[in-house]
Amino acid sequence: MSTSPARVPRRALAALAGLTLLTGGAAAVPAAEAAEAGAARPGAAAAAPGGDAAPGGDAARPDRQPVVGSPDKVGGCARIEKRLPTLPDWPRVRSEIGRNPADEKRIATIVAGMTLAEKVGQMTQPEISAITPDEVRQYAIGSVLNGGGSWPGRDKHAAPKAWLDLADAYWQASVSTRTKIPIIWGIDAVHGNNNVYGATLFPHNIGLGAAHDPCLVRDVGAATATQIRATGQDWAFAPTLAVVRDDRWGRTYEGFSEDPRVTRAYGYEIVRGLQGGHGHRLGGVLATAKHFIGDGGTAKGQDQGVNPSSEADMINIHGQGYYGALAAGAQTVMASFNSWTNPDLGIEEGKIHGSEKALTEILKRKMGFDGLVVSDWNGIGQVAGCTNASCPRAINAGIDVVMVPNDWKAFIANTIAQVQSGDIPMSRIDDAVTRILRVKLRAGVFDEPKPSARAHAGSADALQARALARRAVRESQVLLKNNGRVLPLAPGSKVLVVGKSADNLQNQTGGWSLSWQGTGNTNADFPDGTTILDGLKEALGADHVTFSENADGVDPSAYDAVVAVIGETPYAEGVGDLGRKTLEAAKLYPGDLAVLDKVSGKGAPVVTVFVSGRPLYVNNELNRSDAFVAAWLPGTEGGGVADLLVRGRRSGAGYTGTLSYSWPRGACQTPLNVGDEGYDPLFPAGYGLRYGQTGKVGTLDETSPGAACGSTGGGGTATEDLEIFDRQDVPPYKSYIGSAENWGGTEIGPDGAAAHSEITVEPSDVNVQQDGLKATWTGTGPAQIYMQNPAGGTDLRGYLNADAALEFDTIVHSPPANRTVVSVHCVYPCYAEVVATSLFQRMPAGVKTTVKIPISCFAAGGLDLEVVNTPFLVYTDGAFSASFANVRWVPKAATDPDALSCADLT
Repeated sequence: MSTSPARVPRRALAALAGLTLLTGGAAAVPAAEAAEAGAARPGAAAAAPGGDAAPGGDAARPDRQPVVGSPDKVGGCARIEKRLPTLPDWPRVRSEIGRNPADEKRIATIVAGMTLAEKVGQMTQPEISAITPDEVRQYAIGSVLNGGGSWPGRDKHAAPKAWLDLADAYWQASVSTRTKIPIIWGIDAVHGNNNVYGATLFPHNIGLGAAHDPCLVRDVGAATATQIRATGQDWAFAPTLAVVRDDRWGRTYEGFSEDPRVTRAYGYEIVRGLQGGHGHRLGGVLATAKHFIGDGGTAKGQDQGVNPSSEADMINIHGQGYYGALAAGAQTVMASFNSWTNPDLGIEEGKIHGSEKALTEILKRKMGFDGLVVSDWNGIGQVAGCTNASCPRAINAGIDVVMVPNDWKAFIANTIAQVQSGDIPMSRIDDAVTRILRVKLRAGVFDEPKPSARAHAGSADALQARALARRAVRESQVLLKNNGRVLPLAPGSKVLVVGKSADNLQNQTGGWSLSWQGTGNTNADFPDGTTILDGLKEALGADHVTFSENADGVDPSAYDAVVAVIGETPYAEGVGDLGRKTLEAAKLYPGDLAVLDKVSGKGAPVVTVFVSGRPLYVNNELNRSDAFVAAWLPGTEGGGVADLLVRGRRSGAGYTGTLSYSWPRGACQTPLNVGDEGYDPLFPAGYGLRYGQTGKVGTLDETSPGAACGSTGGGGTATEDLEIFDRQDVPPYKSYIGSAENWGGTEIGPDGAAAHSEITVEPSDVNVQQDGLKATWTGTGPAQIYMQNPAGGTDLRGYLNADAALEFDTIVHSPPANRTVVSVHCVYPCYAEVVATSLFQRMPAGVKTTVKIPISCFAAGGLDLEVVNTPFLVYTDGAFSASFANVRWVPKAATDPDALSCADLT
């Protein structure tokens, strides 16, 4: 493992659009506040590396292609540059991990002696819950993964020994094969080893970005590598290098910044921290630069959606994090779920998993990457013409390791057959296996003993990095408002603490924390964690702190201050997308405003600590607060938040964090990024107050556009998708089943399950992990699955005017035996239906199909579009089984070439 780097000196942040750069160590603040804000902390400035081409691979001629290498450094760490040059083409990246001729000779010998089945086994990556050690041996599997919320023996509290026992079993199985190639195990360690009980969890990347401290990120990466070693894994599926352009994206908190300069410098340092060492061998664990490319730039912030960027923007915005990460020697790159498509610019790459241009021409040839490309979870199944178990196009495009969690046996059989038939060239297979073996040699696994005999294995201490995490929390906090210089609180202050997140480690840690979505956890699941309430009690003394979560029955005037800890609740990819919902925190989490109303203006200043994975529209909350702190998702060391709220030995210089994302002034103000035309945030990127500053927020406009942004109905023309079900119910809609057992409807629970004797529902995978509902009709009586607004009907005439279609993704597991209909209701008995029996019967079993039914078909059937309360319903009276996902009404979709005609549905 590498040692902790020297600390980076503070450097002034370059002036950004709409900012004034203050000299003398001051940070960028709104120009109107420049006179007051002389002490705001500077951001450090993202390196513009330069250097020679990386060895190996097919490169463009050096005189025609830019070249980047290791960044300029300050104090031993990458510098966040004031500006980056505009690159005309994808640069060739000089990696700090060079080719070893002895390794290459060894690799060639191994590959030449392998059978096709052994080669495909190396390319296959199952999930630990779906493969046994004996199957690893039998199929010569090259790697395994555990998904978020997957643990040895399905035990959430599995000890390091349980992880190591399984790692040893997989390793022993792999070295018992004919080739004796050791297996590697990948894990989503995105803010510490976050799947493991008892591990210290660091702030999510959005918080680290606010620290503007590349040295800190390198320290966090090194500590995470040590944690991973403790449980026997070899490979971290981190860092995320998304440059986030629309904060409606549910993965916003996984991005360091909207600023590619920050992402570039951070990408370099976190890879150095994770991987350790240079030359030909790593000292830590494998890092993964993800998700290549453009995941943070999808239209409307839709997870796995379409990035319409020009190639120039892909190069100069979305590519920057990869230039840093690859220069540091990142050995693996994960392909992105998003598409890259813009017909107006002639860009038709579609899903990145199937893009030879992105994965081979750009990444491997132009950029010179000689490590391995791994797919995301069932990512190949989203490529046109492919399934989760079969995708020659993805392999030919450049995927080397295929993450196929459950269908891996079928994938192996299909891929062997596709090589034998010529659909996949043997040369592509050999290239993939060469890359896999190169990475394994560099990782040192050929030379290391079993996982339990390696450094840090089984160490409970190695899972802990509390002092570092607490420092990271302190550096990441951003003070946005401080009227009357309320902060810092004096030692010995008598404080009332309120709010749902004050004593809640689940909210504090967010998504990717023990479970995939970060839900289902309690404080007891984080045995070494401290809440923000714990930290306040430590700083002030327990007898000086009163906690009342809902502020009921307390008199705020009896206290020196009120600390309200509010904000978002956990979510991860997909589920966290806001879609057409506003950015308004008061709408998303109305209980928070109710708590603030109970304490604001009641005789004591109110300090609001806002826990969130993105900037939100918080004008209401700011107006009710004398001081306001953006705490992001601080992880398990909530004491770091309290360190700055209270003046004391740990408060140091106080607040030094500055925004790495722009903060919205309006509830529908997204995208919002520095340099955008008409850029007018409430707080610009680079903003952050220090002790002694108050800011000039004033009373803010609390105007709300209602529940959604954009036109979604009425007598006009709809312009936004009406999302109904997207991995979960989209409010105000809820999912139900109905039958003779209860035609009034039984709500499908948050676990995605419900059951009557005539119909059962359970979660299923349609596009991605557990994004759908699998409905099975038993054939014992009529039944239906439907999605309804329990509050009543909505005027959706605008969708008829917009040539919209009811669109949903479905997989038929067994075709309907009897008449089956899809219907839309306008408060029963008002409804219209189309007959879909033959539609579902024609669908190939087990293959995803996207169905588009014109809304005009329902209108022709008598639907009253002014009072639609049930926009989706499937009914049958016979046996039938199908999964449904991604249910929505989409403007203009009725004109798509693959939209159904009404005549087909009778």
